[in-house]
Amino acid sequence: MSTEAPAGPATAAAPATKQRSSGGGLGRYIVVRFLLIIPTVFILVTTVFVLMRATGDPITAALGGRLTPDQLQERIHAAGYDRPILVQYLDYLGGLVRGDFGTTLSDNRPVTEVLTTFGSATLELAAYALVVAFLVGIPFGLVAASRRDRLPDAFLRVFAILCYATPVFFAGLLLKLVFSVGLGWFPVAGRASTGTEIQLQTLENPSGFYLIDAIRTGDPAAVSDVLMHAVLPAVALGLLTAGVFLRLVRTNVIGTLSTDYVTAARSRGVGEGRLLRKHAWRPALIPIITVIGLQIALLLSGAVLTETTFEWKGLGFQLAQYLQARDFVAVQGIVVLIAVVVALTNFIVDVVAALIDPRVRY
Repeated sequence: MSTEAPAGPATAAAPATKQRSSGGGLGRYIVVRFLLIIPTVFILVTTVFVLMRATGDPITAALGGRLTPDQLQERIHAAGYDRPILVQYLDYLGGLVRGDFGTTLSDNRPVTEVLTTFGSATLELAAYALVVAFLVGIPFGLVAASRRDRLPDAFLRVFAILCYATPVFFAGLLLKLVFSVGLGWFPVAGRASTGTEIQLQTLENPSGFYLIDAIRTGDPAAVSDVLMHAVLPAVALGLLTAGVFLRLVRTNVIGTLSTDYVTAARSRGVGEGRLLRKHAWRPALIPIITVIGLQIALLLSGAVLTETTFEWKGLGFQLAQYLQARDFVAVQGIVVLIAVVVALTNFIVDVVAALIDPRVRY
């Protein structure tokens, strides 16, 4: 009797110890993933800085041939580009820590102003594209898995390949040709009509996100106008990611449907539709969550071509303009911001994946 008495408390303490260990594992995982952002961003910033200086100083690249040699040297000296490259690099890092990305050479604007003015447009487009990717990729992936090796499955697999193999600018031009020029259903370009843009600019402290600002006006016509302008760019960019989601969902649902517990449920007479709804689709979402970070990077890179195609005034559109002007200071700032956004997005995705699937933490 005396030897059995302590067994109760010891047994009861075991789950608590296990929970504390699990919680510690999650906390340690989050801290490690967050700290990894620092070297990731540092390497990206250093790489961008070196590549931007590979062709010489930014002022010569942007203004060479338009200024006399004396004027050019004066501008180079005033900007500090005649100093040793290491001194320039340390000065640039110090500016980034203070939130100073420099000043554009082509239009003499603070790069931070460019980022805040046009960054919201790019993030809004990426959000629209993600919605399209989810609405197309997940349902079609479930249909393809439930109709494995049949005609719908074959058709959707070809559709997925076309989605992520078609250049986004070509998809955009094709959508404009059919739905804007041919059918006249959607606007050809822009984020909103001129009247709506004027209306949005009259708001106090506009957010830069046109849909949010249009809702704030309380005018349904403004909201409808903003959404109509967003449809074609969102579809062109979203289909690029939808193809990846479709194949991921299909592959993982097929794998889930062949597991032992699903086979046991099927042997008890559970219908295929119920198996798909109750058991198969949720595990298939985990790999999608883990690759969202990579897809955000893909969306932001695709936004350059999408925004140029639809004249969507975002960071991608401005990046193309600054590249043409050889304004490497502006290009450097935009690329660094995109790199930081991608790194933070990957961190958030990793944390969400660890919360959903504890195996990710170890």
